[in-house]
Amino acid sequence: MLNAFRLTAILEGISYLLLFGITMPLKYWAQIFEPNQYVGYAHGGLFILYMVLALVICWEKKWGIKRFIILFVASLLPFGTFYADKKYLKGNA
Repeated sequence: MLNAFRLTAILEGISYLLLFGITMPLKYWAQIFEPNQYVGYAHGGLFILYMVLALVICWEKKWGIKRFIILFVASLLPFGTFYADKKYLKGNA
């Protein structure tokens, strides 16, 4: 389960960077809307999956609310899920 969460964290981080680094500039500067829509849907689904898995993992491993809050905040920051994976998840696999 932890490996699935780690994969989801990486994919969520990549989708976040694609959304803000590529598709949003395409949408607002080049008036190309379709990539933003598809990457946005993917990112939204991955974000929800990330949060559900974060709750499940924190519950199963008895990590507590502090670690969950760290994982939540990491999902809101660019490169945050990569940092969380390296600092909090990789050593626990």
